[in-house]
Amino acid sequence: MTATIAPSPWPAVARRDLGWRFAREQHAPPSWRFDLRRNMTLTPRQLLLAYGLVCALSLAVAAGFWWQGVQVVGWFTVAELLAVGVALRFVARHAADRETIVLTARELAIERHVGPDVERASFRAEWVRVEPAAGVGSLVELSGQGRAVRIGRHVRPELRGALADELRRALRLSRAAGGQVGDHGLTT
Repeated sequence: MTATIAPSPWPAVARRDLGWRFAREQHAPPSWRFDLRRNMTLTPRQLLLAYGLVCALSLAVAAGFWWQGVQVVGWFTVAELLAVGVALRFVARHAADRETIVLTARELAIERHVGPDVERASFRAEWVRVEPAAGVGSLVELSGQGRAVRIGRHVRPELRGALADELRRALRLSRAAGGQVGDHGLTT
């Protein structure tokens, strides 16, 4: 059996983010922002619009049957659309779940959105430790000042180590810069 190696069909794109996968560097004031979002293809508004279109189409078909004298199709259509609407309510409720981490010169602020609830925590940046919560692929635990917060729920388990490395790198840059954006070439 033979194997052939072909060049990648994807063009090589130069990264404009200076090697950051999860973070976005902001220059005024110097900070790093990590937005960890649920991998959802539709926003809640788009989901509502799609549901409205499905309702309109289903009710149009049911109206055609009703016009022909088959009223039972209309009742089943209404019951089905109500059941789907209730199920979509729970999906849409968590469609905007996210974790936002902002690192400034002195503070690491974490904000977790879970459904309608918002949890906030902040740490002094120089005292934060970044560790895996249980082992390889587990959530990333940020601890300091006698408290701990676990992040990375919306990151694939095999990428959580890279998230922890980026957080450590941003913390080192923040400490080394002393409040200014530091050397972008610093490697971990």
